[in-house]
Amino acid sequence: MMRHFYLCLGYASLAFGIVGIFLPVLPTTPFVLLAAWCFTRSNPALAKRLYRHPRFGPLLTAWRDQRAIPLHAKIYALTALALSYALILYLAESRILPVVLALIMGSVALYIATRPRPRDTADGTLSDVCDR
Repeated sequence: MMRHFYLCLGYASLAFGIVGIFLPVLPTTPFVLLAAWCFTRSNPALAKRLYRHPRFGPLLTAWRDQRAIPLHAKIYALTALALSYALILYLAESRILPVVLALIMGSVALYIATRPRPRDTADGTLSDVCDR
């Protein structure tokens, strides 16, 4: 029963993550992380496919093993947050909304900025732990 729940939640999360690639309002990363977590508990073959994906695999592996975010991903995320906040400042008619969103988005930005970068292995590449 729980296996099916995790499988459904994993597929739904992955679908939201894919939609988030095209919609700037919907974040991609948390949904892909949740999908990987769910697939690990329900269908290890699907989890392995995510961890081997050319775009998401290295990011997921770095997060799972080291709780680390690569520099290019940090720059992209922080830039997207800054541009989103600038758009909010430009469009918002309310005075309280920018303040509330500054606290939330600032907290997210601080969290992202303080995560370490992935450590390289001895051979100069990120570890490939997909075969676990």
